[in-house]
Amino acid sequence: MTTDLLRSPLHDRHVALGAKLADFGGWEMPIEYGASGGGVIREHTAVRTAVGVFDVSHLGKARVHGAGAAGFVNSALTNDLGRIGPGQAQYTLCCDEDSGGVVDDLIAYLFADDHVFLVPNAANTAEVVRRLSAAAPGGVTVTDEHRDYGVLAVQGPHSAQLLARLGLPYEHDYMSYTVSAWNGDELVVCRTGYTGEHGYELLPPAGQAGALWDALLAAGADLGVQPCGLGARDTLRTEMGYPLHGQDLSLEITPVQARSGWAVGWKKPAFWGRAALLAERERGAARLLWGIEALERGIPRPHQSVLAGDAVVGEVTSGTFSPTLKKGIGLALLATGSGVGEGDEVVVDVRGRPAPVRVVKPPFVPPHVR
Repeated sequence: MTTDLLRSPLHDRHVALGAKLADFGGWEMPIEYGASGGGVIREHTAVRTAVGVFDVSHLGKARVHGAGAAGFVNSALTNDLGRIGPGQAQYTLCCDEDSGGVVDDLIAYLFADDHVFLVPNAANTAEVVRRLSAAAPGGVTVTDEHRDYGVLAVQGPHSAQLLARLGLPYEHDYMSYTVSAWNGDELVVCRTGYTGEHGYELLPPAGQAGALWDALLAAGADLGVQPCGLGARDTLRTEMGYPLHGQDLSLEITPVQARSGWAVGWKKPAFWGRAALLAERERGAARLLWGIEALERGIPRPHQSVLAGDAVVGEVTSGTFSPTLKKGIGLALLATGSGVGEGDEVVVDVRGRPAPVRVVKPPFVPPHVR
């Protein structure tokens, strides 16, 4: 592994656990824990049935501070911060002003009118910060704090019980957060996640991330706690139909095409990409994101063609084996003019072999986030 990659504050712990490491957004992160943890399927199953702990410290962190900070963020990002209050978080999108394509999807933590904390994706943090900094009015500062905090995701039906054992808050509502103390430092605990299960994301100072990781694994030993890598995070989010930036969302894939319009404040007077997105919504998107589930043994993978008869009608954006359903599933952008819709059977070209799939609406398994 090249030393040019950034490393999580938990890197040494991952090495000690025998994790398989790989480049993820410019960070050397654990994909799975192999022999020591049982691999992706065991990690996935732990989250669905017990509790898993993920190191997602590669996620970005940026702070927008100053008089009018919340109003500025609201004029830039798609979702409407006016719908929430301090102590709540919101999924939102940073779109390109001209095309409406997605620069990144992120979580915004609203602290106050003059204070918003953002958690973008690792590879896009610098670009999000650049765009916000360039547009920020006088008195508003945008600070990249990417390496100042760790992020630990505690996910699964036993996640609340695990937090309670550490004296951490666990009863707050979905998409809300608390600021508490742990081990003498401030700790943000948010009821969010990317798995479809009841869970939390903890943001400790980077120097406390290792001790918190150790405490979570020790306290959850009898609950079936499992360290989990980004491989299981991907299978879990795909079962929910959650989009991954760079695959299901991108500068070439708009929120309208990805069915993420629910994260757009359409009635707001301003946000980046508003004119382009309103126009696309009015005329109808040329393609839309659908779920696909394999009818035989084939597993869909990104960039594979989707065919109806001899006609190419779309492309797979995400695909994997579902450990819960024991079959291949995926997401695909399908042409709206093709006539293909929910319940239809089409074919994915899996390395030259036609693999039949059914078009469905995600999620593929029931969510339990609330």
